[in-house]
Amino acid sequence: MRPNNSDAPFLLNGFPGLEAAHHWISIPFFAVYLSVLLGNSTLLYLIKEDPSLHEPMYYFLAMLAGTDLTVTLTTMPTVMGVLWVNYREISHGACFLQAYIVHSLSIVESGVLLAMAYDRFIAIRSPLRYNSILTSSRVMKVGLGLLMRGFLSLVPPVLPLFWFPYCRSHILSHAFCLQQDVMKLACADITFNRIYPVVLVALTFFLDALIIFLSYILILKTVLGIASREEQAKALNTCVSHVSCVLVFYITVIGLTFIHRFGEHAPHVVHITMSYVYFLFPPLMNPIIYSIKTKQIQRSIVRLFSMHSRV
Repeated sequence: MRPNNSDAPFLLNGFPGLEAAHHWISIPFFAVYLSVLLGNSTLLYLIKEDPSLHEPMYYFLAMLAGTDLTVTLTTMPTVMGVLWVNYREISHGACFLQAYIVHSLSIVESGVLLAMAYDRFIAIRSPLRYNSILTSSRVMKVGLGLLMRGFLSLVPPVLPLFWFPYCRSHILSHAFCLQQDVMKLACADITFNRIYPVVLVALTFFLDALIIFLSYILILKTVLGIASREEQAKALNTCVSHVSCVLVFYITVIGLTFIHRFGEHAPHVVHITMSYVYFLFPPLMNPIIYSIKTKQIQRSIVRLFSMHSRV
């Protein structure tokens, strides 16, 4: 048993009470991780190689796939390390860096979904001005702005973690590090670290979701003003993939929030499972949704396979 001092490494947790089944639990986890890596890497490859996908809508999709891929690559080593070989130790620096990347990219993903809603809004409201409004340079600036918003906004709550003393238990609740998990182990005043994330969530997730909702009200109003039923269906069909991804992301966010706020009497395994669902379900579903619902992606996949079969 390690002494409870600030220098002792943190100990990650898999599924407490189910340690004997970790090898079995690792099978679906590894399958999901592989699917996420394959699906998002394929999307990025298609968007890079296929000239027909060199449009703002697909550039934003590439940002979404890149974000999902990075979150997966950040959490996969520690999760699989715990489940496969029961390697639970993680240094303070590695833990704080992992928490910083994971939380930052969650905010980036929310922002990318907002940018994609704006893309659909412009495409339907001002189709003739679409390419002049969403130029490649503007898309790059939006992407850079979203990255800066995500990574700069997480500096204030993560930075204090480096100088907090940790004299309590060093055991974390998950097989990866989260800011709210680490701060509970600190023997210091964590008032700022409690309040700041609540304000941040309100100014990012909540505000992004509200703007996305309002943009779709305006999109719907525009679509209903189109005379032809066929044109209405065509316009709405371009939004189906994005709406599906928005629902997947925000439903998991709401589910995780409700479990943390009101699920005090729920078994601990439910809290842990919901956290994994939050970090793995959207990256798993996004490529699937776009592959099923977007004809240009489907055509690009067919061309990729036919090209390889000829080789």
